Amino acid sequence: MSELPEGTGDERVDAIVTGLGRLGEQPVSEHVAIFDEAFAGLESALAVVDEPGGQATGERPAGER
Repeated sequence: MSELPEGTGDERVDAIVTGLGRLGEQPVSEHVAIFDEAFAGLESALAVVDEPGGQATGERPAGER
């Protein structure tokens, strides 16, 4: 399995990525539930960005580097 990144800059996303580390400890029959949980969490994190004035933690405004 690939190494997990050190961090994304967004605590919510980092927690989701860390949660994916459980895959190796679980039987394959449990993997779909883990991926569904991660997908739902990522959707929630992205929804914040879509809200007026919403910005994910650690994200830079568009065009800023």
